[in-house]
Amino acid sequence: MVSQKTGRGQLLWPRKLRYTLTIVKRTLIALVVLLAAARLSLGEETSFRSVKLPNPNGKQIKAILTFSDKDKAVEVRPTKGNAVSIPYAEIDKCSYEYTVWGMGKDHWLEIAYHHEDARKTLVLHMEEHDYLKILDALKAHTGIDAEVLGNAEKRR
Repeated sequence: MVSQKTGRGQLLWPRKLRYTLTIVKRTLIALVVLLAAARLSLGEETSFRSVKLPNPNGKQIKAILTFSDKDKAVEVRPTKGNAVSIPYAEIDKCSYEYTVWGMGKDHWLEIAYHHEDARKTLVLHMEEHDYLKILDALKAHTGIDAEVLGNAEKRR
């Protein structure tokens, strides 16, 4: 855009660059909407699809582990069976253990929590490539650092 000069050396700006009350109002409204949307997006969810949940028969069932800041809960949704939702405030402690069975390596996360007056425990099997990410997400979302059991300290 080229501005024009008047005879006295003053610049006359094109009409498109003038700050009118309407433009200022629209800009402020857009800014407020963007800030509100950014604030709502802070309550994020982090999900992991590579966990397994042991069933009562001893078989491991694929599940999705979600840390939901919106619901303030750890959610486990198995492919078969009922979902489990543990509010962050009900978690008493978490522990991580690394075990070796023959040639295989297993990573386990145990979440001890209470619901009303009952003490409960949820045990999850984590895949090799995701266990560190899950432990980091646990700390970031719940503020709880998993207690390291057994020979697991060597793995971190």
